[in-house]
Amino acid sequence: MEKERKSQISVSRRFAIAPMIDWTDRHCRYFHRQLTRRALLYTEMVVADAIIHGDRDRLLAFDVAEHPVALQIGGSDPEKLAEATRIGVDFGYDEINLNVGCPSDRVQSGAFGACLMRFPALVQRCVTAMKSAARNVPVTVKCRIGVDEQQPETVLPDFAGQMREGGADGLWVHARKAWLQGLSPKENRTIPPLDYPLVHALKADHPDWFVGINGGIEDMGAVRDHLTVMDGVMVGRKAYGEPGFLTGVDVLFGEPPSAPDWPAIIDAMMGYAARHIETGGRLSAVTRHMVGLFTGMPGARRWRQILSTEATRPDATPEIIAQAFEAVDRHAGETMPAFAVA
Repeated sequence: MEKERKSQISVSRRFAIAPMIDWTDRHCRYFHRQLTRRALLYTEMVVADAIIHGDRDRLLAFDVAEHPVALQIGGSDPEKLAEATRIGVDFGYDEINLNVGCPSDRVQSGAFGACLMRFPALVQRCVTAMKSAARNVPVTVKCRIGVDEQQPETVLPDFAGQMREGGADGLWVHARKAWLQGLSPKENRTIPPLDYPLVHALKADHPDWFVGINGGIEDMGAVRDHLTVMDGVMVGRKAYGEPGFLTGVDVLFGEPPSAPDWPAIIDAMMGYAARHIETGGRLSAVTRHMVGLFTGMPGARRWRQILSTEATRPDATPEIIAQAFEAVDRHAGETMPAFAVA
């Protein structure tokens, strides 16, 4: 278990990788950290009751290399959220985030996630309790612009104001409604229309408070455009499906553009996978997050094939990663492009 309290670099929310259930586990985050030093990483949402009563090492442990990393918690009971926050802070997370945006049936049945947009006073109490437990660690909230028949132009400003009054250090806004009735969680990620101007206006109303934007952001040009208005940009599916995109992130923090050191990234992941296997894990737990790495490059299809077949065998070893990389390198050599410098 890793309980390193301090990050080796300053924590910034200028660019973050979204919390994604079943995707942004510790193996995914370690991989993403090889591609960007500066992005703020988020865990999957972890329910407060699970943190309090479950296997904390399994749920919360992370590698020191993941810093800066935030823990996203789900729940609606202020006391339980405060206790879960204390535990998360003890594990060394750089930020604690409250989920008020997930539209899944599982979340609705537990009376948390996006359905909490209907109960801002309760969410405010939750935030205040979490802040009291967080010591010097920031507490943020991630929400939608509204749910179901709510009018976002009214609901979102009121909700944001109550979060700020509750002591939240910032608000991440997914710029879509969540339809809790009639749309699946997958459909809720794409069908409700995006309303970026509404979120931009919210930021203008809070010039001295962090407001970040999420939803449908697909390229570095869009990231830069949002950052002319917003304090931070959060990207989810693009970062996961085409992780090479992340090699362009650090320039947003003022670092000089540079081509990715692909061999070093592969070596790091092989070493990490070896350590995971030594503790009883399987290679596929690591490589499933790497399949999209070379999207758009020569040899990417063979890379995907090897990781999707050979790496899933129970006895697969980290050398499979090297084998898959040889297929890419053999086709592309030194001409493999950097995603980063645009």
